[in-house]
Amino acid sequence: MKVSVDPMVCEANAVCVGLAPEVFDLNDDDELEILMPEVPAAEADRVRHAVRSCPKAALTLDE
Repeated sequence: MKVSVDPMVCEANAVCVGLAPEVFDLNDDDELEILMPEVPAAEADRVRHAVRSCPKAALTLDE
C-alpha cells in the first residue's frame, strides 16, 4: 500500500497527522510530508481512516 499527497490540493489541516502521526507530518513551512510512503501493514487501517478523513481529499491510497 502506498499513500501520496497532492500538494496543490492539501491545505495542511493536519487531520491526517493527528490520525497517523507515524506516517504524516507537517514541516516548518506547513507543508504535508509523508514519512512512510510505503505504508506498513500495522498502520494500514489508520492510514485508510486518515485518507477518508482528509477535508480536501488531497490524499491518495494505492493498494
